[in-house]
Amino acid sequence: MGALNQTRVTEFVFLGLTDNWVLEILFFIPFTVTYVLTLLGNVIIVVTIVFSPRLHTPMYFFLSNLSFIDICHSSVTVPKMLEGLLSERKTISFDSCIAQLFFLHLFACAEIFLLTVMAYDRYVAICIPLHYPSVMSLRVCVQLVLALWVGGAVHSLVQTFLTIRLPYCGPNIIDSYFCDVPPVIKLACTDTHLTGILIVSNSGTISLTCFLALITSYTVILLSLQKQSAEGRRKALSTCSSHFMVVALFFGPCIFIYTRPDTSFSIDKVVSVFYTVVTPLLNPLIYTLRNEEVKNAMKQLRQRRIFS
Repeated sequence: MGALNQTRVTEFVFLGLTDNWVLEILFFIPFTVTYVLTLLGNVIIVVTIVFSPRLHTPMYFFLSNLSFIDICHSSVTVPKMLEGLLSERKTISFDSCIAQLFFLHLFACAEIFLLTVMAYDRYVAICIPLHYPSVMSLRVCVQLVLALWVGGAVHSLVQTFLTIRLPYCGPNIIDSYFCDVPPVIKLACTDTHLTGILIVSNSGTISLTCFLALITSYTVILLSLQKQSAEGRRKALSTCSSHFMVVALFFGPCIFIYTRPDTSFSIDKVVSVFYTVVTPLLNPLIYTLRNEEVKNAMKQLRQRRIFS
């Protein structure tokens, strides 16, 4: 009870990526360029899909939603990180920290569910193509997207509730460059062992379950490709390999960070930078450089001066 009666923390202080100001300046330039390219790349994908009737299919509908989520996901953490690289004292208010934590988990969980839905879409398209138009109708696609947002919101609310219910009376230094559940609950002035287990169970279960579902889907797809023609196998493998690369780049860091209760490694910051800064940029590159339909649609839009 004594801890609960102490003064509540009103702000947190980030340690950031490094305490070397020269490195901070060096980091600022490439991270700024990466963020700008992330915004431009994902916006271009969304615009391309919206203005290209031939891309109005379930697969590209989901891809446009993935680009939107990547824009939101990176915007939750990167601007604050860039501000911190130029600031001597990196602070964030308690309310802003909780808001950042909430939206981080909302968009991350929504992306996990969306990647799982995209795997299901490919399974239906390749394994039961005759039923594809009815199984993946526009109505079903919209319902799936709404469901993944609801699921992401529920997950994020659970994570946020488990975090804010704890008392914070000091210290207030977060060994990171953004607010996330694991580093924040370490600052609570009470025992957080049970809370940590609940949080890991929530995040870890979602990540592992969806990842196993994805692996199962792709295994079934690969087995079914044996019955496809050579051209069919080539197109299916091209699409699925792009998707699987995105899955590996996103799920790997998530599983590494959110399935380890009460542990912290020095590499955590590097892994966090990868999935909050780098992965949202790699997604549009992977889907445009390896997808002829998207590249052709972009060329046609350039000719129509949509991008000018």
